Amino acid sequence: MVSELQLQGINLTNLKEPQIHIHSQIQPHGVLLILKEPELTILQVTSNVSSVFGISPQNLLEKKLEDLLDSFQIERIKAGLLEENLDFINPTKLWVRKKGDDYVVFDGVFHRNPEGFLILELEPAISQENIPFLSFYHLARASINQVEATANLRDYCQIIVQEVRKVTGFDRVMLYKFDDDGHGSVIAEEKLESQEPYLGLHYPESDIPKPARKLFISNWIRLIPDTHSSPVEIVPNNHPETQRPVDLTNSILRSVFPCHIEYLHNMGVGASLTISLIKEGKLWGLIACHHQTPKYVSYELRKACEFLGRVIFSEISAREETEDYDYRMQLTYIQSALVEYMSQEENFIDGLVKHQPNLLDLTGAQGAAVCFGGNYTLIGETPKEEDLIFLVQWLKNNVKDEIFYTDSLPRVYPDAERFKNVASGMLAIPISKRNYVLWFRPEVIQTVNWGGDPNKAFELSQSEGNLRLRPRKSFELWKETVRLTSLPWKPVEVKAALELRKAIVNIVLRQADELAQLAHDLERSNAELKKFAYVASHDLQEPLNQVANYVQLLEMRYQNQLDEDANEFITYAVEGVSLMQTLIDDVLAYSKVDMQAIEFQLTEVETALERALTNLRKRISETGAVITYDELPTVMADSTQLMQLFQNLIGNAIKFRSDKAPEIHVGAIRTEDEWLFSVKDNGIGFDPQFSDRIFVIFQRLHTRDEYAGTGMGLAICKKIVECHRGRIWVESQVGEGATFYFTFPVGGRDRERRNGRKVQNNLFGRRQ
Repeated sequence: MVSELQLQGINLTNLKEPQIHIHSQIQPHGVLLILKEPELTILQVTSNVSSVFGISPQNLLEKKLEDLLDSFQIERIKAGLLEENLDFINPTKLWVRKKGDDYVVFDGVFHRNPEGFLILELEPAISQENIPFLSFYHLARASINQVEATANLRDYCQIIVQEVRKVTGFDRVMLYKFDDDGHGSVIAEEKLESQEPYLGLHYPESDIPKPARKLFISNWIRLIPDTHSSPVEIVPNNHPETQRPVDLTNSILRSVFPCHIEYLHNMGVGASLTISLIKEGKLWGLIACHHQTPKYVSYELRKACEFLGRVIFSEISAREETEDYDYRMQLTYIQSALVEYMSQEENFIDGLVKHQPNLLDLTGAQGAAVCFGGNYTLIGETPKEEDLIFLVQWLKNNVKDEIFYTDSLPRVYPDAERFKNVASGMLAIPISKRNYVLWFRPEVIQTVNWGGDPNKAFELSQSEGNLRLRPRKSFELWKETVRLTSLPWKPVEVKAALELRKAIVNIVLRQADELAQLAHDLERSNAELKKFAYVASHDLQEPLNQVANYVQLLEMRYQNQLDEDANEFITYAVEGVSLMQTLIDDVLAYSKVDMQAIEFQLTEVETALERALTNLRKRISETGAVITYDELPTVMADSTQLMQLFQNLIGNAIKFRSDKAPEIHVGAIRTEDEWLFSVKDNGIGFDPQFSDRIFVIFQRLHTRDEYAGTGMGLAICKKIVECHRGRIWVESQVGEGATFYFTFPVGGRDRERRNGRKVQNNLFGRRQ
């Protein structure tokens, strides 16, 4: 045996998946000739022609097939070779002359290998008679009648193995079905009473490796009449034109791979016949026939078994689909209901989770999550939101298909072991690169019966300097407790999820179109409103100026003639005009804050703040205000709007001061993807119930007699921040000052300096 140290550096994949279709040997019960068309020149032949034909291989090479067969047979063969499908001439009864006047009768089978070479395989026609069609028809009809009378799929499979054993006479016949993971299990068995049962046992993927499965798809039936026979060489070993061994994928005589022969010997098998069961181009399973001693089965009987297998397996497929039909119809109804719900709701996610049936019913899951736009909508039993964030990130990096599903998520995503109780199985469909719908199933602990220890499915041995795999010797019952797995996802559930994905994508695209049209309409409306506000503001300025000028002129010219009331009225008029002009200026400033058109640039926040403080220097000086600030970053922004933002917030802090001199601090802290700014003061503060109202246009908490102003300043701040894709909110208590918070996205240079450090989002208390 090979030690663990010797295993290092060995490519086990090459040993597990050898090129068993490339061969220079055949089984000895037949003869193989490789021919060159159209003359049918013999390029290669097996070495046993000496004993079969009485002619040495060298004497046949470069000869023509007509040197073996009479002209009548050659004409019939050439006519058949012109057909597109060679099955029409297979098998052909051929009489081959030996030395003297003796003839040997063969079943001849023609095929072209993947390289295009014509191959003729000859098997001795042990029985001179063909199976009569009516006899075979009645045989097949009797089997099918039994099958049609059986309702249960398991009983149905049992009838198949009984009928095949009756036809072939093998000691043991098994129906072997492959699982999705490549393993397989025996689901029906008919055998001699003295033999050990294999029914219900699982077998590892390595028992029938991928290369063998490919060959089972190419050849529907495979006979090994004597597992103890010695293979026969092809002469020459390499094809004269390619100088390499011939591809024998479609060969019925191809010799058996040594590892498989040893496997059969370990099971006590002297002969085997295998019938492939293929569904939708994939190997669904096998009918495996084993005999304890050598056993030859004629070509006609093998083809009869192949036909019987195909006919009966078509009924298996129909039974499987029938069993799924009711469930498939139920899922179709649920899918239609979900699509209708999504179409009726403003938010398609509500249509998936708020009604009955809901998202869980579509796949028979115990939990589901809709991850859309950075938000997580959960239903049923699911992992925590923080676990889902990392799971979705893993999906984005590792899954590129339209759907991903597994019944053992911890095997591919080890962190999932933490939440195995709710999500050992997962089915996921991407809506876009960042958005997913996920379904979850909990862990189901189960016991699996194996035919031998699957962890010791093969051994690695070294002989004459060559490494090779050797199969296990023990096939005794070996039980395994399987954990970290859920119930498997059925194909009909996977298909239903895919159909839902299409519906969601269509709805999201439709809503995106509607939003795009709405945005276009809003943009046009906003443009008209801004134009109106701008024009109205300018047009209102002129009559206001006239009113102010004439009222002041009236006061100057008739000052001596006016009594005290008249002077007071004039003062009210001038103040009203001044207030109106201030209001017009604020409306004009508000209309100029554009949500779309500004191209942001890297802006030093400290520079914008200094400009704002310069504009406020008179009020700062008059009130004795002290303004401090942290080290401020560089952000992507419009410098003028950023200056206006600070000017309004600091101006408000000075305006709503207490008896103390204003103390104002501007802070900045970096979070994951944004900068969080704060403007904190020691002013009069306000009741927290008004924290949303103060950002509404023209809303005021105080009368103009108490504090001057139009109620536009904070509305302008809110519009500036939102135009920079940020948020603004305030925290305050009466008599304890106020702190305004706002965020700006991280700028380009800041993103380059990111070091992956996680920062808590809620750094300054409640966020709105």
